Amino acid sequence: MKLLFIPIILSIITIATADTIAVLDTDGDVLKPGIEYYIIPAITDVAGGLTLESRNGSCPLSVAQAPRGGGDGLPVIFTPAKPNAKTVNIGEDTNIAFSAVIICIQSTVWKLTSPDDVSEWFYVSTGGVTGNPGKNTLSNWFKVEKYMGVYKLVFCPGVCDVCRPVCGDMTVDVVGDHRWLVLSRGSGRAFPFMFRKA
Repeated sequence: MKLLFIPIILSIITIATADTIAVLDTDGDVLKPGIEYYIIPAITDVAGGLTLESRNGSCPLSVAQAPRGGGDGLPVIFTPAKPNAKTVNIGEDTNIAFSAVIICIQSTVWKLTSPDDVSEWFYVSTGGVTGNPGKNTLSNWFKVEKYMGVYKLVFCPGVCDVCRPVCGDMTVDVVGDHRWLVLSRGSGRAFPFMFRKA
């Protein structure tokens, strides 16, 4: 009879640990809050890492991919919603902020914007808020999920129990020479990313 309990206990342990699987960088080390990383494409011959550009010639700046040959982009810092988190974990809400000085007088924390009059895409811009998970910061939370042996970025915040946010994978919208990070909402495939220590 005692042997029947062993598989059940092992299953419970597996489920519990599956909820806190840490994201790994390109060296196989766990991602840690407060450390600088580059978000680079897993498809290396397409374009460079994530950086900032202006979509309309003014602020706020939007998240975009550096052009091919443009390098690793700008480093980012992850700040998980869970207080005192030691690692950045798969499927958990986190703020993402560029660790860079910009010309706009605003934070470099990512936030999802509403679609503009020209496009139906939800773009990612700067000007978000770090911390304070809840309804007022809903647009500032992203997740990292496993995807095709690497990772994808997702917007589907769980920091507000009564909110019903739009959800989807982050993909890249190519407009001329620009490659903008946008919410796919089922109209495009997720874009595969990796994380490299800065």
